[in-house]
Amino acid sequence: MLALAMALNLWRAVRGPALPDRILALDTLYINALALLVLLGIHLGTDVYFEVALVIALLGFIGTVALSRYVLRRDIIE
Repeated sequence: MLALAMALNLWRAVRGPALPDRILALDTLYINALALLVLLGIHLGTDVYFEVALVIALLGFIGTVALSRYVLRRDIIE
């Protein structure tokens, strides 16, 4: 189910009608990737996947904020 959700998010990111739709699709795509990594870490019983999930969450948040700021102001750094 997560793979299907990721495929649909990727489709929306590629084909989204507007830029905010694409940003939202990328945001939900990395959240689905986080869920997949956490489930894989639980299944395999290792802590490495949880650390990777934290790094992806941090990078995804920073990326979403940067893209949203670019859409609003057309400039990332003030």
